[in-house]
Amino acid sequence: MTHGALSRAARAVDLHPHAERVTWLGHATLLLEVGGARLLTDPLLRDRVAHLRRHAPAPPRELTAGIDAVLISHLHRDHLDVASLRRLDRSVRVLVPTGAARVLRRAGFGNTTELAVGEEVRVGGAAVVAVPAVHDGHRHPLAPSADAIGFVVAGAHRLYFAGDTDLFDGMAEASGALDVALLPVWGWGPSLGPGHMDPLAAARAAALLRPRVAVPIHWGTFFPVGLARRRGDVLVEPPREFARHAAELAPGVEVRILAAGETMALDGLEAARRTASASGPSTLTPRGESR
Repeated sequence: MTHGALSRAARAVDLHPHAERVTWLGHATLLLEVGGARLLTDPLLRDRVAHLRRHAPAPPRELTAGIDAVLISHLHRDHLDVASLRRLDRSVRVLVPTGAARVLRRAGFGNTTELAVGEEVRVGGAAVVAVPAVHDGHRHPLAPSADAIGFVVAGAHRLYFAGDTDLFDGMAEASGALDVALLPVWGWGPSLGPGHMDPLAAARAAALLRPRVAVPIHWGTFFPVGLARRRGDVLVEPPREFARHAAELAPGVEVRILAAGETMALDGLEAARRTASASGPSTLTPRGESR
């Protein structure tokens, strides 16, 4: 998707201000429009972070304007990027795991609320609940300690943003009934460390969670400089593999593979669900595969 196409998508958001939708902006960054609120998850908006280079269009600034709250799942630099946060208004509300507020306040974000697992806040008409995650959330040895969390966001629809997590017992009980599960299927390099789900583990999570729709995230956006030519398959293959596993393990779950910048409307999910049930498991072809 070109920058022009992204800008048109951003303008289209204004046409129906109360519609609920999800826009994947790359990596673990999503714009969630739920309950009349505009929520941004783990914003990573730059073209380059340390040794990582973006392999997808950067979100246009107008798409991230007017954010009501930012949801930070943990302190790792690809999920809490201070330079990206500074593109937003410093008065924006930021929801973080317990122990992480100090990092945000030092960066100039004073409107920060810490959430322990199970705690809920309201942002406009959306309820935001912190749920467990199994992931080492430490930023570096000298930084404040804060565990990783995920979020369930509920308005007219109920969404689960997993952040970074491994599969764990009780995942389904923690999230409850879901319309959409936003599941990480990879990382930012050619291999995965502990505390992450690969495509198979993410498909198992989909089977446990049983959402109407599962959207793979955390793939195909950032990659170490110089490796894309040799390992470019990692930029496109994880969501396809996830879809194949999900078709076998969670046949009642529709998989939607979004290109960076692509928006999925939530208001038509019930109709889409009935269509999928009538015709068998459905997966969408990945777009933007030349990235």
